[in-house]
Amino acid sequence: MSVRAERRLLGWRTRSGRAVVIRHLDLLAAAVAAKGYRHIKLYQAEEFTTRPLVLWIFALGPDGHVRVAVTVRAMPRRGWAYYEAGRGRCGYLSRCGDPERVAGQVDAMLKHRMFSATW
Repeated sequence: MSVRAERRLLGWRTRSGRAVVIRHLDLLAAAVAAKGYRHIKLYQAEEFTTRPLVLWIFALGPDGHVRVAVTVRAMPRRGWAYYEAGRGRCGYLSRCGDPERVAGQVDAMLKHRMFSATW
């Protein structure tokens, strides 16, 4: 299969797999809430059915708030993965299945954005 055809297929799987994406984002929301972060589930609004499904995770820092937007995309071989939204395929975080690991990555990203010397 050509690269172009594979990307189209993965895009179609991501758009048509709404229930799978919501399940993975709900698991991540619970994991980041356990770490003390607040989140907004932008994927639950019925009026935004054509928008990308995004989980906003944010924290209050000394100079304001910092945030990370996370989405789930289809991967080859029927897999799913968490991505930092807005960065496309370059924003890969981890395969789905271990939301605690991704919550740790999000925790590190938010701490770095709050206190840039902690990275």
